[in-house]
Amino acid sequence: MLTDKDIEQITEKGITIPAIDAQLANFKEGFPFVKLEAPATLTFGMKKFNAEATKELADFYLLQLKDIKTLKFVPASGAATRMFSHLFAFRNEYKATAEQIQELQNDTNFNSAAYFFKNIKQFAFYNDLKVSMANHGQNIDECLGRHDFNTILDYLLTDKGLNYAELPKALIKFHTYPENTRTAIEEHLVEGANYCFDSERNVDIHFTLSPEHISKFEKLLAKVIADYEEKYNVRFRMTHSIQHSSTDTIAVDQNNEPFRNSDGSLFFRPGGHGALINNLNEIFADVVFIKNIDNVVPDRLKPETNLYKKALAGYLLKIRNSVYEYLSLLEKPDLSEKIVNQIISFAKTELLQDLSDNFFAADKTEKIKQLYRILNRPIRVCGMVKNEGEPGGGPFLVKDSSGDLSLQIIESSQVDMHDEDQRKIMSGATHFNPVDLVCCFMDYKGKKFNLHDFVDPSTGFISHKTKDGRPLKAQELPGLWNGAMAKWNTVFVEVPVITFNPVKTVNDLLRSEHL
Repeated sequence: MLTDKDIEQITEKGITIPAIDAQLANFKEGFPFVKLEAPATLTFGMKKFNAEATKELADFYLLQLKDIKTLKFVPASGAATRMFSHLFAFRNEYKATAEQIQELQNDTNFNSAAYFFKNIKQFAFYNDLKVSMANHGQNIDECLGRHDFNTILDYLLTDKGLNYAELPKALIKFHTYPENTRTAIEEHLVEGANYCFDSERNVDIHFTLSPEHISKFEKLLAKVIADYEEKYNVRFRMTHSIQHSSTDTIAVDQNNEPFRNSDGSLFFRPGGHGALINNLNEIFADVVFIKNIDNVVPDRLKPETNLYKKALAGYLLKIRNSVYEYLSLLEKPDLSEKIVNQIISFAKTELLQDLSDNFFAADKTEKIKQLYRILNRPIRVCGMVKNEGEPGGGPFLVKDSSGDLSLQIIESSQVDMHDEDQRKIMSGATHFNPVDLVCCFMDYKGKKFNLHDFVDPSTGFISHKTKDGRPLKAQELPGLWNGAMAKWNTVFVEVPVITFNPVKTVNDLLRSEHL
């Protein structure tokens, strides 16, 4: 099936032949659906802290900063093209006919192109767009007046002007302030300065980027970073990485044979955000905050976000400290039954570990071995917001093939929605995953876990795409906060809805939370 030339191409990408064989087998056999046992709710599976406890946890975190290294990890490699998809669709159809103009004037749909143009002056990038057009002899007000919307879109979306459709979200201007405007990157700088600093006021932030965006990223930082360092009395230590080509996955045709380009070479696609477990595995820090690039708010709304970030980190450190203490005890000889029972109670109540009848029937030596295995894992505390109809994953109790139960973040693509019972459990979720994670992947001896040891490879999925007009099947790796962290110790905590304000389309920037 694979030629010598294929093998050479695969090897050059840093992929092994057994890995390709496994991917091809996945296309033929498919991935198993997860088995949902129940949604994680405030009744069981999720914690909620009152105002007093939240502040105590945040204060506890701040007290620990002198002894720990923190880092903010921001996936930011994707282009912003999908932010503007409705504008591309409009541009392809709009001919400025009297009928179309009348329809636009009557259109009040928030998600429409009409709403975009009626409110265009409220966008943080408006002045840049105006200047770009003026530099080419175009007056944006005149274009608006004569309903020449396609010209405006050309200067917004293409390399005629701002070229926003080809930029990553990180470089899009999101918010307006009296003194300036800020991109999404800059909002993450400000966030980091407020909760991710060490005893010497160093702020470590790591972005994952696409290679073609690195120079623009570095150019922006060189322009703005000194001002933010002075304003917040910090020193930023910025790093970045790219998604490794070795995490690309092979595509296949409808017959599950390798999909080939017109020149006969194999066609590979990026393996999805799950590939970033490689990037995360190269990070060395005691506490790592993970948050998507587009989930930021203006300064007036940051205090609550910053408070809950600190509180989640404080809770993580309390759990981590207990885990470290108990793992040290488990290594001691002649451990008392009382201490063993104390550790069992912690595993059940704080980590919500499902301990089977076989566990309780085992002797003390075997219990100690199993408790050591349960506790000696990476830990993540995951903020969850109340479900208000957002698409995407949520917190669930899941049963694996061995019958063991664990807390997992599950996407709908992982669930057999044709199974009525599974569909009911999925729809019964009370909370939604905003990607608000605080993680620890250093073990109790100060060594970093190998995160690849805690991935569930069976949680990938198959998607259907096209290339050059031909259909193909692509394979997504286990998602970064789904299967890639499936074997971590997981804790869910409710956080306020205001901490979740993503920008999925450009019109989201017109929501009150972003103005």
